[in-house]
Amino acid sequence: MDNKLITVTSPLLPNLDDFNEMLKQIWESKWITNNGSFHKQLEKELAAYLKVPYISLFTNGTLPLITALQALRITGEVITTPYSFVATTHALWWNGIKPVFVDIDPKTGNINPDRIEAAITPKTTAIMPVHVYGKPCDTKRIQEIADQYGLKVIYDAAHAFGVEVDGESILNAGDLSTLSFHATKVYNTVEGGAMVMHDERMKKRIDYLKNFGFANETTVVGPGINSKMDEVRSAYGLLNLKQVDAAIEARHQVAVKYRAALRNVEGITFFDDMPGVRHNYSYFPIFVDAGKYGMTRDELYFKMKEQNVLGRRYFYPLISEFSTYRGLESAKLENLPEAHKMADSVICLPMHHALTSNDIDRIINIIL
Repeated sequence: MDNKLITVTSPLLPNLDDFNEMLKQIWESKWITNNGSFHKQLEKELAAYLKVPYISLFTNGTLPLITALQALRITGEVITTPYSFVATTHALWWNGIKPVFVDIDPKTGNINPDRIEAAITPKTTAIMPVHVYGKPCDTKRIQEIADQYGLKVIYDAAHAFGVEVDGESILNAGDLSTLSFHATKVYNTVEGGAMVMHDERMKKRIDYLKNFGFANETTVVGPGINSKMDEVRSAYGLLNLKQVDAAIEARHQVAVKYRAALRNVEGITFFDDMPGVRHNYSYFPIFVDAGKYGMTRDELYFKMKEQNVLGRRYFYPLISEFSTYRGLESAKLENLPEAHKMADSVICLPMHHALTSNDIDRIINIIL
């Protein structure tokens, strides 16, 4: 019996010969960072692919979140979700901002707009939702609330590369959106990230902030940080952009097979595609009802692990359960029942472009 290790994800890698050719160009130019030609080209090509007006590259996915808060001068309190990777909330904490957690919508895993208004106080300055698993938030309702109360909206779109609603990029929602290009993501530059903005003025401000605040050789316009992407990863990213559509379609086919096999398994549920949405199939979470399935989530998780299949319990525990945040009033369990329920039942199954039919069958047979 095949017992090879099946990981929850696998990086999309460019052709090594093609990458070496681009590395030769970098070596010949001796321009390896600081807004080189590949960096400029990648920003241009990503903006076109993602259907966004302006984009700024970063060295990882956390620094755009931190920088977005700086750029919009966010202070006080920000309403956010406990159901995400911890970087979402850490970005607030690093800026001296108090996170205020609200519960999620169990139909999507995203922040529940119906819970936002009750969390607004005189200190609230922004909302930071997350497109969890790449499933679009209710951006219209969130924007209505933000406009009514004069709040900024920053979307953590780390999971949402290429996601569209009715042909429009989800990245155009809110005031700013941020992306992660980490190796685990649908599209990666090894480590990397980006910020999407609406106008040239904000693009210029962000570009200053990510380069120590320099506006030119002798002028520093603000207390910036160093978070630029280098030429090596920009070249890698250009090559991956050429093959990301094929990778997303391969992921789509994995999702189709999972759904067909698991739809009628009692005690196992999952999300279906949303109407009008171009999904990127970044994750495939299932939710285990122990009473109906006959096994707890953790029992199934470790059963998979024992058979060399690595799922992940994204996002367990909730951010609100970590020591830094659990003392907050909004972190109390009674305020977040749906988030706790989802965190306690989720397993993200292996999902990537390189899964074989045999891999998928092995995973399904363990669950069945």
